[in-house]
Amino acid sequence: MKKMGKYCKAYEIEKLMAFPSWAENVKDVKAPASENGEAADEQASRDFYYLQENYTATDGIFLDENVVFDAVTPEWVDFCRDTLKFEVLNYDTK
Repeated sequence: MKKMGKYCKAYEIEKLMAFPSWAENVKDVKAPASENGEAADEQASRDFYYLQENYTATDGIFLDENVVFDAVTPEWVDFCRDTLKFEVLNYDTK
């Protein structure tokens, strides 16, 4: 079953690739559908990935599915927070 996380944010691929240790797992990238419903060229038509609450990057909104980057290190977390200004929003209202 697909698992939806509590928070993710879309980023242009180029912004994610600015991380010096970016290593994309292309085998988990699915080709987006073109306007006529056929699979388009994988990288040519993909503009963004989703940064998930666990700091992995996916090519869809679901957590732990189609993961394209999962080398979560303190440097990566710092890059996400400082450069990308990624912050997991807390929706708990206590």
